Amino acid sequence: MVQITIQKRPLSEAVQVQRKFFRKTARGKVVKVLRERYLRDDIGCGIDGCPVCDSPAPLPARGAAHSSFANGHFILPDTNVFLHQMDLMEHAAFSPPTILLQTVMEEVRHRSLPLHNRLRALIKADDKNIFVYYNDYSHSTAIVRNENETPNDRNDRAIRAATQWYNAHLKSRSRGAQPAVVMLTDDAGNRRLATEQGIPNISVRKYVEAAENPNALLDVLATVGDEIEPTTAESARTSLYPEHLPTSELAAGIKAGQLHQGYFNGNQYNYLEGSVNVPAFDKPVLLVGRENMNRAVQGDIVAIQVFEEKDWKAPLDEVVDQEVTLKNDDAGGSDSEHEDSADESEEERVKAEIQRQKKSSAHKQPTGRVVGIVKRGWRPYVCHIDRTSMVSSSATSLSQQTVFATPVSRLLPRIRMRTRQAPTLLGQKILVSIDRWDSTSKYPDGHFVRALGTVESKEAETESLLLEYDVPYRPFGKAILSCLPPEGDQWVVPPKDASRPEWRDREDLRDLLICSIDPPKCQDIDDALHAKQLPNGNIEAGVHIADVSHFVLSDNPMDSEAAARGTTVYLVDKRIDMLPSLLGTNLCSLRPYVERLAFSVIWELNADADIVNVRFTKSVIASKAAFTYEEAQIRKDDPHMQDDLTASIRLLNNMAIKLKAKRMAAGALNLASPEVKIHMDSAESSDPVDVEQKELRETNSLVEEFMLLANISVAAKIQETFPQIAVLRRHMPPPKSSFEKLQEVLQKRRGLTLDVSSSGALADSLDQCIDPKEPAFNTLVRIMATRCMLPAEYFAAGSVPRDTFGHYGLASPIYTHFTSPIRRYADVLAHRQLSASIGYTPLHPSLHSKSHVERILDVVNRRHRMAQMAGRASIEFYVGLALKARGAQAEVREDAFVIRTFRNGLAVFVSKFGLEGLVTFKKEIKFDPDTFTITVPGKEGKELTIGVFDKVKVKILVEKDQNTQRGKVKMHLISPIESEGL
Repeated sequence: MVQITIQKRPLSEAVQVQRKFFRKTARGKVVKVLRERYLRDDIGCGIDGCPVCDSPAPLPARGAAHSSFANGHFILPDTNVFLHQMDLMEHAAFSPPTILLQTVMEEVRHRSLPLHNRLRALIKADDKNIFVYYNDYSHSTAIVRNENETPNDRNDRAIRAATQWYNAHLKSRSRGAQPAVVMLTDDAGNRRLATEQGIPNISVRKYVEAAENPNALLDVLATVGDEIEPTTAESARTSLYPEHLPTSELAAGIKAGQLHQGYFNGNQYNYLEGSVNVPAFDKPVLLVGRENMNRAVQGDIVAIQVFEEKDWKAPLDEVVDQEVTLKNDDAGGSDSEHEDSADESEEERVKAEIQRQKKSSAHKQPTGRVVGIVKRGWRPYVCHIDRTSMVSSSATSLSQQTVFATPVSRLLPRIRMRTRQAPTLLGQKILVSIDRWDSTSKYPDGHFVRALGTVESKEAETESLLLEYDVPYRPFGKAILSCLPPEGDQWVVPPKDASRPEWRDREDLRDLLICSIDPPKCQDIDDALHAKQLPNGNIEAGVHIADVSHFVLSDNPMDSEAAARGTTVYLVDKRIDMLPSLLGTNLCSLRPYVERLAFSVIWELNADADIVNVRFTKSVIASKAAFTYEEAQIRKDDPHMQDDLTASIRLLNNMAIKLKAKRMAAGALNLASPEVKIHMDSAESSDPVDVEQKELRETNSLVEEFMLLANISVAAKIQETFPQIAVLRRHMPPPKSSFEKLQEVLQKRRGLTLDVSSSGALADSLDQCIDPKEPAFNTLVRIMATRCMLPAEYFAAGSVPRDTFGHYGLASPIYTHFTSPIRRYADVLAHRQLSASIGYTPLHPSLHSKSHVERILDVVNRRHRMAQMAGRASIEFYVGLALKARGAQAEVREDAFVIRTFRNGLAVFVSKFGLEGLVTFKKEIKFDPDTFTITVPGKEGKELTIGVFDKVKVKILVEKDQNTQRGKVKMHLISPIESEGL
């Protein structure tokens, strides 16, 4: 029988084999954890030829050559090196023999799981020479945490002890000169203690500078000074943010004027900045840094405290990307005494502070901090799983993991989420809800809702887009469909009979030469026009709108659903209808050669397009043709076409030209927005193959002018009849401060003056913003001016003062929406009010309540904004697919304009695609915020200056993000200089 001898250590050594600490469970309970370590005497040093150690030895006997260490050396990095200089450690040209301590590995894991995963891959790399030494299990190097010693100080002492032991160990194996084991650290305090103890040490920068051919390595060094804060453990109980004030204190502070409230808006270029628009200030209140944003999320209504004017600052002119800066944060946090430290001193925040001190007072704006949340705007967010935050990516792993869910929107923070499905959710778009955001947590906590599908699949992208912009897209239910005519698509206007409800008090306009002019493939035709010469020499012009309110009765299920949806949402490949398709694309659509119920506005106009008379009537029409804008334009311009219908189009066009001239003379703005057209491979596949700018023709303006005239005429009528509840639309004059940046840029870059004293002055100024060499310049300025405007909004007439009714952009004292009831619920309300105004039908009792109308319009305003953003996002996605398709065949190079300059890049606008993108520079460049220019190294050592409004050429790529697996449009400058080398 084998004899086993059990040897016991003395009781005095018991403390060396025990580790005791406290941790908080998921339920908030604090438990004591006691771990035992068994120290060993047989852990080898890993150096080849060591006569003492009998173990695998991957490190060369003499180490590696270095100018600072004549006898050769090994490096022993501390934790900070891997936390801040991982790019250096991974560089192919950096491969000194490295001793990696168990203490360092554990601390890296506790500090950053993504970095720990990268470190594990580094250990296995064939081109690296790394030996892991388990110092905490070696009797020679294990140390015990002293009383009142922080975990970080204990770890630093362990690293010094291991380095000291290694050097003594090498000297003990031979009497000759031995290579040095050098502690590599940027912690000045740790280096000082090591020097006092006679331990070889060096900073990373000095080590690299003394290496052979250091230039390539110096470029990848992180910008960390020699004096850095030691790595410290983050206690789970440490507050990272100020506590929010109670609701009662917020209400009292807002009422007293000490606090202000408004919606929190993130900065798409800099995740460390946000802003809040409040009535008390012309400029938004700036929030700088995470502590001052204090856990506010895009869309939250927050209460803010504004600092004294001497503490006001200016926004940072630099792109600070959350995904890049925070890519190494650990989602899971720590489960031992090595807690994560609160990362309160990001390099970007320091840069921002320095930059603000340099800026002139003209750029400063009110600055403050969030002190409480009035109302959370949280909702399910479309996200991707961050691959680097996962502990295990094995598809068979069912263990619960804490991972980061990265929202699609750049305005949102990453969400920490616990899930057992993490491996299967990689490469998918998922829906995540935020549950809470404690003051002790750097990130909000949330939970997984459901998977949407594979990233970049059109189905998943479309659904995620609808969810992201909160677009209702559920199928219409039975209760809603039961409100439709029982005849279904067989419904027709019955034969003319005054006793029939369809014909009651309706004018028969079926003999008029009415036609519609719409975009190609338009199915929901809700407007048509006619014009004819009158015997007295005047002109009769009519706008005929689908009589939706005949089918959608007040306060039934279909009406309630339409009010909740607010608007039809148009995406590139589909349409989310406000009303069931039986109405929108059939019974209410003013198709040609089919009798339809309409609501008509008919004017008598003189030769100068002045209104002589206007009348409103329910009618029955029969459109004679449905033209596209292009077809109507060709018909109008063809001298051989002399039929009555063509004459009607020409008459309408002549009147439209005069109407537009009157509007412009009154101060209406001719603004612009980027509109593009996506070319599909086929109707069945909906695969985009190309993209181009939409061409606007004279007939576009023809339709627009008469729709505007109808809306203005109806607005005046319903406001006269219902002065308290009339559904109107207004466009408030923009604050002059919102144009300050554009005015300054135009003046300094082009010597142009932008007068914003009135809409007319602005219109005249915009007309003067021309560049004879570049026709697209004027359009660009109009697009930028549009972005300075306030959004238009619906309102009830009695809710605001009469002098604020006006529409600034149209230079009209009163306005509404009447002409698109198939796709806008506000138009349905206007129809009902107009119908009551002319005595056709009484107004439903609910619509006599101003508060009820206001509640409806609040929803409609929000849905309208969301629909616009969803449409733009859909175009952007399909533009990306089209560019990807083009890029597979040839490199995509296009002209672009610089629209903004940053300390580390440019924002450019590609007008052909309506696409805005960033060109970033990794190297330091000269930036002049006062002239809105950057200066970069040019050819032959000459410097090149690029500024706002300069025309450049960019290369457009669609690259797949390795983490999110989604396509991302990237731009590189190729003229006047190539940016890829910068």
